[in-house]
Amino acid sequence: MKALKIFSIGALALSLVNCAPSAKQLKEAVEKDPSIVFVAIEKDPEAFIEVVNKAAQNAQRKAQEKAVAEEGKKRDEEFANPLQPAIEDGRVIFGPKDAKVTIIEYSDFECPYCSKGHATVDEVMKAYPKDVRVVYKHLPLDFHPMAMPAARYFEAIAMQDHAKAEKFYNLVFENQGDLRTKKEGSLKESAKKAGADMKRLEKDLNSEAITKRIEADMEEARKFGFSGTPGFLINGVSLRGAYPFSEFKDIIDRHLAAKK
Repeated sequence: MKALKIFSIGALALSLVNCAPSAKQLKEAVEKDPSIVFVAIEKDPEAFIEVVNKAAQNAQRKAQEKAVAEEGKKRDEEFANPLQPAIEDGRVIFGPKDAKVTIIEYSDFECPYCSKGHATVDEVMKAYPKDVRVVYKHLPLDFHPMAMPAARYFEAIAMQDHAKAEKFYNLVFENQGDLRTKKEGSLKESAKKAGADMKRLEKDLNSEAITKRIEADMEEARKFGFSGTPGFLINGVSLRGAYPFSEFKDIIDRHLAAKK
């Protein structure tokens, strides 16, 4: 009797394994009667939420791993074949002119992420005072109404003195909130603090040369696939966004090591 009972249990277990519905059958059953799922959720909602959260976390982790792998592959490709931005004569350059590493900064004076990018660039230049130089280029976005005027102010001041343009650049980013509230008044304040000749500035603001430079910067940024701000090229290797100092350091150190 006991043996018969054990046999019956084993047979039942085997039948459950062998006769379980296939994934296709389960899918068809749920499509036919979605209430099956609702009943299961109502029976144990906490378990359902736990499963969903775990699945979401796994999906996010896999997406991040894939993005990191793709970014690493793209970075290696750019180290082998760096992007080639133009650096025209007369361009404002922050840092030593003969630096081994050139950072092109495509930016928008009104963009909050560009303000973070500015702080990181400042950190980079302090960490590499002899090895890094920065060229600020313009990518004013349409939905930032003060971005284009700020770009024109920067270039107009640069026509007077590069050091004053650099000071203006720092002042605008350090007081970005004023740019949104005081509008052009903030630009004038920063220009005065930078030591600009205000009469000459007013005359140069509408210069065709400034228009052409900003348009060229925007076109170059688009050519390299920069659609948002900030964007950076570090000796031709791109960073798209307000990355932390560590990301800049990795690329800079790799460039410097290659030059030794």
